[in-house]
Amino acid sequence: MLIQTETTPNPSTLKFLPGQRVMEAGTRDFASPEDAQASPLAEAIFSTGDVDGVFFGRDFVSVTAGPGADWRQLKPQVLGVLLDHFASGAPLFNPGSAGGIAVDADDADHGDDPADAEIVAQIRELIETRVRPAVAGDGGDIVYRGFRGGKVYLALQGACAGCPSSTMTLKHGIESLLKHYVPEVEAVEAV
Repeated sequence: MLIQTETTPNPSTLKFLPGQRVMEAGTRDFASPEDAQASPLAEAIFSTGDVDGVFFGRDFVSVTAGPGADWRQLKPQVLGVLLDHFASGAPLFNPGSAGGIAVDADDADHGDDPADAEIVAQIRELIETRVRPAVAGDGGDIVYRGFRGGKVYLALQGACAGCPSSTMTLKHGIESLLKHYVPEVEAVEAV
């Protein structure tokens, strides 16, 4: 089995491509070892040390190294964990845990004003079709969290969380796109 790696715009994060499906649906972000208890794979990656985050996408795993970590030492350890996991066919999540449940952004209640339903539908469609695929290519995800008072609230996950260029992506990329297609959008903010 060959696992490819790619750099991401976040210098602390590497994207690992195992050549097979990782998540059947949705994504899953683990920001700490405690979060990772639902997944044997995430726990094993955190146990390599110097890991600040693990993110599962459809066909990739992004790993964020802690401050001062050396990818030359960490990368072979993460590759070993991933090879063992995917070669063994082990489950991604512990049985009986809620770890594998992904809440689709469309199903979550964000407290949006019902009067804004058409605007919210346009925003979600643009995020789903234009933004998320591009961000997934960089090893992360962006999830809709609400629209209030002309502001769109988004959560950054995976390689996007803590990325030095995330502010530029939000303001110059996503905000510009949304403002162009949805005039009611005045600003985009990360939550």
